[in-house]
Amino acid sequence: QVQLVESGGGLVQAGGSLRLSCVPSGSILRVNGMGWYRQAPGKQRELVAMITSGGITKYAASVKGRFTISRDTANSTVYLQMNSLKPEDTAVYYCTAGVYSIDSYYPNYWGQGTQVTVSS
Repeated sequence: QVQLVESGGGLVQAGGSLRLSCVPSGSILRVNGMGWYRQAPGKQRELVAMITSGGITKYAASVKGRFTISRDTANSTVYLQMNSLKPEDTAVYYCTAGVYSIDSYYPNYWGQGTQVTVSS
């Protein structure tokens, strides 16, 4: 089974930037997409951004224009560049791998999560 290891979280002031990394290991079977979810206290888990094997990207409206998801095809590492961070972005961020189909993303594998805290 695939293993996803996230890094790059931390504490940053509003307006600052962070880059999250997700390093996969093991066989990735029947996976054609990877995405970043986040979960904050009192809120539902939401899909922040995802990227397909073909390079299609999708973003939540709340982060569009501020966050960028990308991948390194050489090692399959996926990044989430987060700029202009807001306190509302504070959450645990999870890297996932799954299936993209009919404009929907279905995560099957989850990383351990990395905490992002944005202070005001």
